[in-house]
Amino acid sequence: MSTRAFLFTAAISVFLFSTRIFATDDAEKTARQALATAILAPEADQAALVEKLAATPHPALGPTLEGWQREQVFVFTDEDGQRIPFLKVEETSTVRLLRVDNGQPLVNKAGSPISFDPSLKAVETYSKLRRAIKSTTDLLALGDESPSVRQNAVLKLGLKQSPATLPVLEARLENEPDQRVKETIWDSIALVNLNSPNPELKVAALQRLGQSASVPAKDAITRIASDSTQTPETLQAAKVALKSIDKHIFWVDFFGTIFRGVSLGSVLLVVALGLAITFGLMGVINMAHGEIMIVGGYATFVVQCVFGTGLAFAPFGISMNIPGFGFDPASAIYQSYFLVALPIAFLSAAAAGFLLEKSVIQFLYRRPLESLLATWGASLVMQQLFRLTFGPANVPVASPAWITGSFSVEGVLMNYNRVFVIVFAGLIVVGTSLLLSKTPLGLLIRAVMQDRTMAACMGVPTRKVNTLTFAFGSGLAGLAGAFLSQIGNIGPSTGQTYIVDAFMVVVLGGVGNLIGTVISALGIGTLDQILQTTLRNPVIGKVLVLVGIILFLQWKPSGIFSTKSRNLEEGN
Repeated sequence: MSTRAFLFTAAISVFLFSTRIFATDDAEKTARQALATAILAPEADQAALVEKLAATPHPALGPTLEGWQREQVFVFTDEDGQRIPFLKVEETSTVRLLRVDNGQPLVNKAGSPISFDPSLKAVETYSKLRRAIKSTTDLLALGDESPSVRQNAVLKLGLKQSPATLPVLEARLENEPDQRVKETIWDSIALVNLNSPNPELKVAALQRLGQSASVPAKDAITRIASDSTQTPETLQAAKVALKSIDKHIFWVDFFGTIFRGVSLGSVLLVVALGLAITFGLMGVINMAHGEIMIVGGYATFVVQCVFGTGLAFAPFGISMNIPGFGFDPASAIYQSYFLVALPIAFLSAAAAGFLLEKSVIQFLYRRPLESLLATWGASLVMQQLFRLTFGPANVPVASPAWITGSFSVEGVLMNYNRVFVIVFAGLIVVGTSLLLSKTPLGLLIRAVMQDRTMAACMGVPTRKVNTLTFAFGSGLAGLAGAFLSQIGNIGPSTGQTYIVDAFMVVVLGGVGNLIGTVISALGIGTLDQILQTTLRNPVIGKVLVLVGIILFLQWKPSGIFSTKSRNLEEGN
């Protein structure tokens, strides 16, 4: 180890052992002044001065170092000719200028804030300086409040496999409160020890990485396993570690595929659930179901705009403007817009379904081919209405912060939006089941579904039941559109992407059968993901799924669960 590296490492170690320094104003002041000196120094000395910041690191340096890389650090010359470096912080509606040396706002002698001068040029960076900033920033991350940030910083140090990082990692281990981060530190120490000339230490490191099934260490272990100059004990330990890691990767991939399949199946379920009810009750092949679903997506987009700056659009060439509340996108109120959009999406799609049933479908009962053609025509009309109202391009809908990002369970990566759609679909299924089995409307729907003629003879208003049921199924499609807006943009023809899959789910599960729809949606989604992962070809995977469904329907034409009713047997 060079003298410079030794001094650098020793400084970091002393700092990490003395974590109380973080809490003192003197530590922050010293660190800030050192950074200001580095910014004002000649270009040839800046990289070395940034590296020396490791002797007095402080979390407060992070924003300034990152801002320096993004060309947000400038130098102001006051009335006395003193050069003061400052950080330009751009917020939603304001710009703040903060002095680097003390973190306070940049003011003149009278104490008034100084406005930013657009003619100022940012303090430039160059490759060597950027590497020094990156290295120092990585070390600052070891003291971050977030365990995940510290964990990533520790892993980066370990992957460097530099002996100079050992004192840093060992010092961090003494002060780390989070157990998961501690485990990562042990793995990183083992990673570094893989380069040790001591065979016993290397074997111990391989055993550690094998027990923890450290996937990031696989490449380093593979190099050792293929190196014939290693001792027999080292080679054996490397083979055992690789076997353990490969086994862990297999199970992570397997459960990850299942999770993605269930989430895809949940999307299909939400899309198909409303269609299962209307198709099962009335036997109407509604080709406009996808467009009704997109009504919910556009309703979500409108609610998002209303929570923000508003929406300007021109239906049929008539300029219109919906004013917005002007909430800050980062505020909790704005982030809750999606919860408000859900009932609005349901009601909007239900209203669209109600109008479609009253204007077209009620005249076409017991005429499936005519209803297919009519609703297909209605879908084309609705697509054109979308284009005239919102334009031909897709509209972006921002996801709330609480359903963005991901988390890991034993190495299986789970996205919050996928978890949300699974829970979302489950709640819809439970709610729909309760509606059909525990409410008077559900009783009427089941009566009409089982025998329309007998239900009419008993005084059931079948026309009203048809209308309400179609509106309810359309509302469920609107909820599907609201969620789909969170995983992709909404456009006039987006609904056509899902209509075939929705009918496939309904027919395979059994027309009008709720449980069958759930099983077929989850089964199709999971099988699709398994085949795509296994064959490494999504097209072939989807083709095999379709072929499998066709063969299954040849064996059971009525689907997984057939609905026994005189009405269906008669084709009504």
